[in-house]
Amino acid sequence: MLIFERSRDGRGNHMLPACDVEKYMPDESHLRSSAPRLPQVSEPDIARHYSQLARKAHGVNDGFYPLGSCTMKYNPRINEKTASLPGFTDIHPLQPADTAQGCLQVLKELEEALGEITGMDRFTLQPAAGAHGEFTGLLLIKAWHLANGDVSRTKIIVPDSAHGTNPASAVMAGMSVINVDSDEKGCVDVEKLRSICEEEGSAIAGLMLTNPNTAGIFDPNIRQITDIVHSCGGQVYYDGANLNAIMGIARPGDMGFDCVHLNLHKTFSTPHGGGGPGSGPVGCKSHLAPFLPGVTVEQGAEGDKLAFAKGEKSLGEMKNFYGNFLVAVRALTYIKTLGAEGLRQASENAVLNANYMLAKLRDTYDIAFGVKICMHEFVMTLEDMLHKTGVSAMDIAKGLLDHGIHPPTMYFPLTVHEALMVEPTETESKETLDEAIAVFRDLARRAQEDPESLHRAPVTTPVGRLDEVGAARHPVLKYDFGEE
Repeated sequence: MLIFERSRDGRGNHMLPACDVEKYMPDESHLRSSAPRLPQVSEPDIARHYSQLARKAHGVNDGFYPLGSCTMKYNPRINEKTASLPGFTDIHPLQPADTAQGCLQVLKELEEALGEITGMDRFTLQPAAGAHGEFTGLLLIKAWHLANGDVSRTKIIVPDSAHGTNPASAVMAGMSVINVDSDEKGCVDVEKLRSICEEEGSAIAGLMLTNPNTAGIFDPNIRQITDIVHSCGGQVYYDGANLNAIMGIARPGDMGFDCVHLNLHKTFSTPHGGGGPGSGPVGCKSHLAPFLPGVTVEQGAEGDKLAFAKGEKSLGEMKNFYGNFLVAVRALTYIKTLGAEGLRQASENAVLNANYMLAKLRDTYDIAFGVKICMHEFVMTLEDMLHKTGVSAMDIAKGLLDHGIHPPTMYFPLTVHEALMVEPTETESKETLDEAIAVFRDLARRAQEDPESLHRAPVTTPVGRLDEVGAARHPVLKYDFGEE
């Protein structure tokens, strides 16, 4: 039921104090011609409505949430406690910098920490999400090439296993995309990459790469790959969506990457999903740093005071002010709480959990590219199961819902048919993993013995199987108030 369906004329719950200042009304030309259609409901009705909706939703606090490549990890409550401190929440972005030194210190320390973790020299915290960070990083590369007079470098190489936002970001940055295939092991085909760089030469602006990639594989040829791109004059961009597999262990900067975006709302434990908030800081090597957007926090001329500074070659603004500040507070809290050893342990546990599930499911499900050891996630291919039983990856995903498990990522990467991408994250216990493994194995058994039951799944959720094609092609995006 929608909140509008609970509405009854004359009901309300506002108990506002009398206005104690002179009322001001805008000019008539700026007023609405009719009152807004707001629901009229009592306070208990509002509370019950949203509580009921919350019970129908599924998040990391409700159960296992192995959404591959999205890292839906548990978010420690201390992060929220820190981000709710009045000194952070009551700040105004336009107040003088010398009255907000604590906030500037947060930005400076977070930049330094992210630089140490990634091997980058400078960071901007402005980008509001991962794709926003991709766009920013590509603009840095573009600006650097233009500053060097390389106006013909307009092509970005993107692997066929890349996140879909990679080619989209390249096009938004005014570049064209060249696809490079994966080899039989699921990694970049080095010889095809070399061929592209030799043929396109001076047109190559750079390469976008996720490592570990979307199949959960750390590319063993990573230094060779970055060297090939650099040899033709291109730059190498690191999609940091999977950094949680190597955080504290390996650094993109040491692999030869020139810039990187990070997802604070994934790797550094800020809640995400449902539209935000997000944060996608972009780090870069020193040669790209003069083009960073927005402002950076620098040591001021007066004593220990911190101040904002903007480079003369800056791209401009990617977002108002300094990015999603409270997300930065949460991320810094997470980093300081764990410390260097804790960050490394988080990555090691993420990899351990994924390999544990992989080992336990290998005899039941086909593993993409025959992977023996994965990083933080692994991909199963249900192509053979579909052929033999008629049960698809979608059917298995729907069956998981009946067991209180959020489905893994479905049908991605595109290099794997009938794909299910599982990422158990470091915060899940062995008991939770064992329960999930048992469910996956039981669903595989049902696919053999009673496939029709999986075609009907889910049957225990608030709504049954939805017409997803119909919803995508004919979405209902507004409430029908009926006749006036």
